[in-house]
Amino acid sequence: MARHTVKPPAKTRKKKVSRGGYPKGDETQRRILAAALHAFGEAGYAGVSTRKLAEAAGVTLPAIQYYFGGKEGLYRACAEQILSEYRRHAARAAEAAALALGAPLDAARARAHLKAVFGALAGLLVTSTEAQAWASYVAREMREPGPAFELLYRQLWEPGIMLTSQLIARVLGQEPGSPAARVHALLLISGLTAFQSGRRLSKRAMRWSAIGEGELALVRAVLDAQIDALGAGSPSQSF
Repeated sequence: MARHTVKPPAKTRKKKVSRGGYPKGDETQRRILAAALHAFGEAGYAGVSTRKLAEAAGVTLPAIQYYFGGKEGLYRACAEQILSEYRRHAARAAEAAALALGAPLDAARARAHLKAVFGALAGLLVTSTEAQAWASYVAREMREPGPAFELLYRQLWEPGIMLTSQLIARVLGQEPGSPAARVHALLLISGLTAFQSGRRLSKRAMRWSAIGEGELALVRAVLDAQIDALGAGSPSQSF
């Protein structure tokens, strides 16, 4: 009689599930983050309940606890995502500029690095549809500091202002901590963010139905002209 062997059933790969029964899923996390960015941007941290966040994302309340540890953890995760996007778009130009500042740097090269940094930021803030999703979040956090203010300040705003002001100080022939250079930095940065946090106003003022590559090229050209104008006037105009 032929001998038959019975093969054991093939092992199926199971998704890792927590004690709460929720599978780890990037798609679910992204959906919750997207809904949270919009909700927090509209109403702020205090103005949104965890229940509303769950409803907006189409998940249950325990899912937010499972993935983010609660409302505050989700709020901070939104800030971390924003930081990640900034780094992805501007890190190369910012790192090159920081490296250049560690050596003798003349005004012409400082201007070139400023243009590279702001050109990268313009690409993110002016045309990116991703940036539109969290512009209100960032603007509200600046107006009404919440649990993510220090995180955004220490890892985004402070380094950005410092780098920009140091480059501007080199252009103007001033000390790195020059108050005038910091003012110039704040004006340049806030002018660019107007195309994101004030998108409706800027589009209407420019009579643009949409913002694409042509509009971005114009913004970058004007930014370059502003950077070229730094220190180009008389000493009294350069402060």
